[in-house]
Amino acid sequence: MKLLIVILNYKVTDLTVDCLRSLAPRIGGVPGARVAVLENGTGGDAEARLRKAIEENGWGGWVDLSSVHPNRGFTGGNNIVIREAMASSGPPEYFLLLNADTLVLDGALEALVEFMDRHPRAGIAGSQLLSPDGVIQASPFRFHTLAGQLARGLQFGVATRLLDRWVPVPPTPASECSVEWVSGASAILRRTMLEEVGLLDEGLYTYFDDVDLCLRAHRAGWETWYVPESRIVHLEGASTGVTKKGAKRRPAYWFQARRRFYLKSYGPLHAAALDATYISALTLRRARQLVLRTTDDDPPNLLADSIRHSVFGSGFRLTEVENPAMPKGGKQSP
Repeated sequence: MKLLIVILNYKVTDLTVDCLRSLAPRIGGVPGARVAVLENGTGGDAEARLRKAIEENGWGGWVDLSSVHPNRGFTGGNNIVIREAMASSGPPEYFLLLNADTLVLDGALEALVEFMDRHPRAGIAGSQLLSPDGVIQASPFRFHTLAGQLARGLQFGVATRLLDRWVPVPPTPASECSVEWVSGASAILRRTMLEEVGLLDEGLYTYFDDVDLCLRAHRAGWETWYVPESRIVHLEGASTGVTKKGAKRRPAYWFQARRRFYLKSYGPLHAAALDATYISALTLRRARQLVLRTTDDDPPNLLADSIRHSVFGSGFRLTEVENPAMPKGGKQSP
């Protein structure tokens, strides 16, 4: 098989059906491509609704539906599908991790596959993500550095300009180029890369899995690329409720994933430095806002939550993110 597209459904059944509908006229652009939909623990009638949509629309020739319970998060859900496909007699050359809250545009699949075919050292490539009104969303990104966390925390005036070369989100490239990491909302993965560096880290649950995989691939000598010719509409936050900015408080598992990623990727001393730099910079920004009586659109309690879930508030022991779908101390079946 050339390409397996993996889509997880968790409490967004209508969006998953819309995503499949966008794929229907385009799946034939990559001969032999298939789609694997995993109903990831929604429960209720979600699986039945998905099965009905697949049957009524005649998508059964290219869509396979399976289910698991309870929810395994983004990492566990994708790994279930990937492991099964890799163990098959004809494993895919590529996997495309595609969020349920996306719509595939013309040529998007072909652009990614053709690019990977032309660049054998590319282990990962990400699409250009667009809002429904056509605005380009953030991706690609830079790896976490002290200067980058300072810029991310401060976000004002001359400080931002001085730190421009280190900001976590660089200017969006206009053409394909090698980058540090890309969003996992639409990312194609080479099977041989996964065989070398491993699958998604299930200890992260749902966030920081994309930067974690890109960093592991980078350290193993694989390249990550941004391919803007592959255009995907992304209803950012529709599947999780978490956006880069907004009125909703970020869940504890977002911060837990960040802490785990820092500790496992950079070690305790660097993790502490990253946390301290960001917390200090954000504190300065909050102080400035108090003096100037201004506000921003950061999630509520961002500073307090950043402190609480940092290595200073939660310790230096490497732990897995708590799966909110599992009772404390519960066990997941494979």
